[in-house]
Amino acid sequence: MKKKPGSDREAYRRQAEICKAFANPTRLHVIDLLSRGGRWSSELQAGVGISKANLSQHLSILKSAGVVSTHREGKQLRCGLSMPAVKRATALLRSMMNSQQRRTRRRR
Repeated sequence: MKKKPGSDREAYRRQAEICKAFANPTRLHVIDLLSRGGRWSSELQAGVGISKANLSQHLSILKSAGVVSTHREGKQLRCGLSMPAVKRATALLRSMMNSQQRRTRRRR
């Protein structure tokens, strides 16, 4: 069965959207905290050390990419990873970075 020509394009677009969501140190920090389990937004705010408004902006980007999900419990916002693969993907990125750093140190 042949694939539709646009189906690959859509998959690449979604991949790029997820990569854009990962392309920020603050968002990676949020993802790292959430990879250890769900958190209240106030815990994320304190853990990352940013304002409530700034956290809201980052969560919006992560939610839009489908990486993070949130739900309200009264006035509190509970956040979590929406895909278990996100934890593996960020661990892989970290592993790649560590390999690159080791390679750079050996060259010196």
